[in-house]
Amino acid sequence: MSTEGSPPGSWTYAALRCHLTVERLGSYDRAAGGDLEQAFRLYEWNIEAAAAVMTTTAMVEVIVRNAIDAQLRTWSEKRRGGSSWFDVAPLDARGRADLHRARQRATRCGRDQEIHGKVIAELSLGFWRYLAASRYLTSLWIPAVSQAFSCNSKRIGERRVDVERELQRLHYVRNRAAHHEPIHRRYLLADHRSAVAVTSWVSPDCAGWVADRSPIPGLNSRRPV
Repeated sequence: MSTEGSPPGSWTYAALRCHLTVERLGSYDRAAGGDLEQAFRLYEWNIEAAAAVMTTTAMVEVIVRNAIDAQLRTWSEKRRGGSSWFDVAPLDARGRADLHRARQRATRCGRDQEIHGKVIAELSLGFWRYLAASRYLTSLWIPAVSQAFSCNSKRIGERRVDVERELQRLHYVRNRAAHHEPIHRRYLLADHRSAVAVTSWVSPDCAGWVADRSPIPGLNSRRPV
């Protein structure tokens, strides 16, 4: 079987199957009812979907981390005598380890001068997600992090629950996409709504940008099976 866009006879899905493994194609094969061509088209769509998820979560991640960082910097300047929040934030063991690794990468293990923005860029979405966890409610959320999402008008504790829920959802699907896992059975429009929601709590302009530029809605309408 030849495929559109390739010279006739140059390759076939049947020949490709062994290179992707039966296990990897299993969920696609089942969704396509055993039709090999449809299974591969769904697999190809899943690759595009993963890219769409990565694009969308990249937009969210930068908006969220900059908003949180701005509030933590203000908090440390006012309450900790101008010290960097890197040095005074009451992080748990996981958070301290994440921050230590980010500082090491940003300075090439101390060989370069530390630049705040470079450290921020080295911190993962998971790090920022966990700053909305309940364990930081009184130590960081109430005095600082909550203000990054001030456009959410709910009470401060309810706001934390909203932010944690949406960031957890986006973190999960981003990790699935990054590791080339199947996301074709997932309702990606709900992930799109989460991306718009969490950025809307930072700024309506941010939400508008994500809503207009995320490729998820257009891709979702082209799902082959």
